[in-house]
Amino acid sequence: MKSTPNQANQLLKRATNASVAVALLLIAGKLVAWLLTGSLSVMASLVDSLMDAAASAINLVAVRWSMQPADEEHRHGHGKAESLAGLAQASFIAGSAFFLVVHAVERLRSPIPIQAAQTGVIMMVIAMIITLILVAYQRYVVKKTNSTAIRADALHYATDILTNLGTILALILARWGWPWLDPVIAIVIACYIFYSAWRIGYDAGQMLMDRELPLEIREKILCIARTPSQVKGVHDIRTRQSGQTMMIQLHLELEDQVPLVRAHGIGKAVEKEILRSWPDADVIIHLDPVHLLRKSARKVEGNSPGSGGDTLEVEKFP
Repeated sequence: MKSTPNQANQLLKRATNASVAVALLLIAGKLVAWLLTGSLSVMASLVDSLMDAAASAINLVAVRWSMQPADEEHRHGHGKAESLAGLAQASFIAGSAFFLVVHAVERLRSPIPIQAAQTGVIMMVIAMIITLILVAYQRYVVKKTNSTAIRADALHYATDILTNLGTILALILARWGWPWLDPVIAIVIACYIFYSAWRIGYDAGQMLMDRELPLEIREKILCIARTPSQVKGVHDIRTRQSGQTMMIQLHLELEDQVPLVRAHGIGKAVEKEILRSWPDADVIIHLDPVHLLRKSARKVEGNSPGSGGDTLEVEKFP
């Protein structure tokens, strides 16, 4: 079950605060581990945590910005600040991956022995446990709020778990006499970070371009809209997401003779049912006279031989 807007705001604030706190803690621990071991894999994990801290700081600002109410210059609110934060995170993450590849190639050319591997392993295990706890909480928040920014944050912290595992493996193998695997594993980690950056950037870009909501949500909206017996058809359903707010527009077809006050009541009833399922949605409903629409459709069909016929009564999704 989704949380109410106020509950969602509180969850988002806690999640962003926790993310920044954990990022700073991980940076401190990994910095100590790197100074003790000199491992490139540990440095890769440290750089990744530095990028996490920067991304989390961006989230901290973006989430609070997105919570600001609509104003005269932003009638639809500030929800897309979350998507902008997602693009910024993708840039930071991709930059960190490039940095790792460059240093890994240098380390392959000039290997450096790893020191205090056992201490490094202990530090990385602790870091992994802390990260697991944070990711579990972030996924809980995403489930309750559907936040793009927190989802992106959770994704790159989840990659931290893999980088920590890779780093632990590199330290163990280096102790067994295979130090060349340290930069190789760092490159593998960098490739995965590149992939994560692409996923975050793609999702954020799609939201900024007003991608339609998932098909199952649109089908549920259509089902709700067609529930009142007075509704003869539904068309032109348009949806998008802006931060925590779902933007929903649709047209209801009513008999021409329905009084304006009654038609308004039907529209409000449909809006109420939609808001029952998605309390933080922004719903706009247009009321159209069904016979006028059918007349227009027949006219268009007559001017376009071979057209598909009248589809006004049932909205179809691709």
